[in-house]
Amino acid sequence: MFVPILLLILANCFMTLAWYGHLKFLPHDAPLWQAILFSWFIALFEYGLMIPATKMLAQNGWAVGQMKITQEVVTLLVFVPFMIFLFKQPFKLDYIWAALCLCGCVYFVFRSQ
Repeated sequence: MFVPILLLILANCFMTLAWYGHLKFLPHDAPLWQAILFSWFIALFEYGLMIPATKMLAQNGWAVGQMKITQEVVTLLVFVPFMIFLFKQPFKLDYIWAALCLCGCVYFVFRSQ
């Protein structure tokens, strides 16, 4: 079960970079088509990791809802450090509360297993 979760984490790193990296690495006056190409190129790597991860999880009996909630937890775990270290945004206590809400989501989607 370690491999698909690791793939989800890596995939989310690429997707976060694809969605927000152009804000950091392209000039602010860069044309939209450059931002799109930049993001699509990075997203290819995300798909190359996410698809095998979800396939493995499905083969291990995970429901689609369980996979999605897990992916959202991974998103928060990846995005907060990305935002703090790459974009120099301040940490807020609200991120802890959001994480606790996601823990509730995890509980509810996995409790029938």
